[in-house]
Amino acid sequence: MKKEIAELKKKFGSKIIFNEKLSKYSWFNLGGPAEIFFRPDDKGELSFFLKEISKHSPRINIVGAGSNTLIRDGGVKGVTIKLSSKFSYVKYLNEDIIEAGGSTLDKKASDFATENSLGGLEFLSCIPGSIGGAVRMNSGCYGQEISKVLMSINTIDFNGNEKEIKNKDLKFSYRECDLPDNIIITSAKFKGEKMSKEIIKNKQMRLIDEKKKSQPSKIKTCGSTFKNTLDQKAWTLIKDSECENMNVGHARVSKKHCNFFINDGRATSLEIEELIDKVRNQVLKKTGIRLDLEIKVIGTN
Repeated sequence: MKKEIAELKKKFGSKIIFNEKLSKYSWFNLGGPAEIFFRPDDKGELSFFLKEISKHSPRINIVGAGSNTLIRDGGVKGVTIKLSSKFSYVKYLNEDIIEAGGSTLDKKASDFATENSLGGLEFLSCIPGSIGGAVRMNSGCYGQEISKVLMSINTIDFNGNEKEIKNKDLKFSYRECDLPDNIIITSAKFKGEKMSKEIIKNKQMRLIDEKKKSQPSKIKTCGSTFKNTLDQKAWTLIKDSECENMNVGHARVSKKHCNFFINDGRATSLEIEELIDKVRNQVLKKTGIRLDLEIKVIGTN
């Protein structure tokens, strides 16, 4: 495949990078290099690249904002794709429908809706990450989730084929949807409700304040580590299992919210992963419940 990548490198230039440091793209600020890193500027570039590369069946990984991804120290083999900032936009389609690019930060979409007096998307202000990842994991908080406001997504599969998929054709559940792994979300359409900007702004600020009080900020973390169970919060199970003060090397459990794990600036991905296993095993031992990961772990050690 080296010859083919070399040809693509001629076409795309600096948009293809070899051994790119993925720690730059993770909120943990951890992770080894991507063997081949591609950052397309538009759907045409992405589709062309995928059509060419799919002939050789490489492993393909997608990296979004990196807000819920732990990249292992050994890096990622094959091809890693990250949509460029050209996929970050929000625009009005009609009175109560907006479209956001796949790499648009969730808060940017929420702010746009607020400024245009469109309610229902305030909760996105409290979700770290980008629209593509938010749809894929059905992100939500404070009793709301993205599937409730999503109309459709525009996608490109790993063979370079474009398709629009309606909400009704997706199956959503808690922090999941049934979208295949070989699909890249390039944009999404959302339906809100026209209402007073002041009412929307007040709700948005109330949710943001609530988040600041309960969750750590301005530190190297990737948000909630484990999913809640059907009837219990993950943080409650962690606290009740006496895991609040656990650490492995320079990876530790947050004092402010025990379902957030922190890199103090010197941790390795392996230490974060070992801390995950340590907490999970303790919770299982104490409660009989095995916690499932909310963050995504990719790469090799």
